[in-house]
Amino acid sequence: MIRTMRADPAQHRVFHRTLVRIFVLVAIAGLLAACGSSRVYREGGARSRVSTPKYGASTVVKRGDTLYRIAVNNGISPLDLAMWNNIRAPYTIYPGQRLRLYPESRSRRTATTARPPSTRPDSRPPARTTTTPTRPAPPRPSPEPAAASNIAWRWPAEGQLVGRYVSGDPTKQGIDIAGAGGATVRAAGDGVVVYSGSGLVGYGELIIVKHDDEWLSAYGHNRSRLVNEGQLVKGGQQIAEMGRTGAARDMLHFEIRHNGKPVDPLRYLPAK
Repeated sequence: MIRTMRADPAQHRVFHRTLVRIFVLVAIAGLLAACGSSRVYREGGARSRVSTPKYGASTVVKRGDTLYRIAVNNGISPLDLAMWNNIRAPYTIYPGQRLRLYPESRSRRTATTARPPSTRPDSRPPARTTTTPTRPAPPRPSPEPAAASNIAWRWPAEGQLVGRYVSGDPTKQGIDIAGAGGATVRAAGDGVVVYSGSGLVGYGELIIVKHDDEWLSAYGHNRSRLVNEGQLVKGGQQIAEMGRTGAARDMLHFEIRHNGKPVDPLRYLPAK
């Protein structure tokens, strides 16, 4: 049974210590049949800069710029900057290239205020007391419905839910499950491992599984990784051991992303 606890504020402090050499592949047209294997090892991670989207803003790549440097200078995590701009392996950027500093939105809603109903001209003298027409409140935008998924999602770990997803909050793009160091971390669904390493600042030992052309799941802060890039995995298969790389406590940071955008995992995982 999962119980909800307050997340440790230390999880949201901003730090960065190492250069990022590898970024996540958002949309992968296909994987080579034989991929270079990654070593499975233990290593302490570093915390990342929290993303601050700058809607409508962009930047032009200058000679000598790197994706990591641009992300840090603009208060954006390298993972988000790569995903927002659909940057593919080997994650190269070019002078003169324009990068968007915010996630692409399907549609932008504009709130309009209803005008009071117009009145026809009246030749009669106005009454002493008049009633001012009330303006109807603009309709509240309804929450965006969850995208349909054919993935048979399952919980990636057992433990206490200590962090929840919050829409629009770049510090809460997934859920955090606390447990004992070395506890089993499982694949949340069938797929192929597209990333297994510790090169992405802030996630520690990280594994990313691609389930289909639209859906990814990410597993961060592991103590050790047990799968390599290009490896096929089944839902429920152990892929890592829970740890605290890049975190202040033993925990699993788990994200589900649809077309590169984080969604609330609790809307897809089985109810507990």
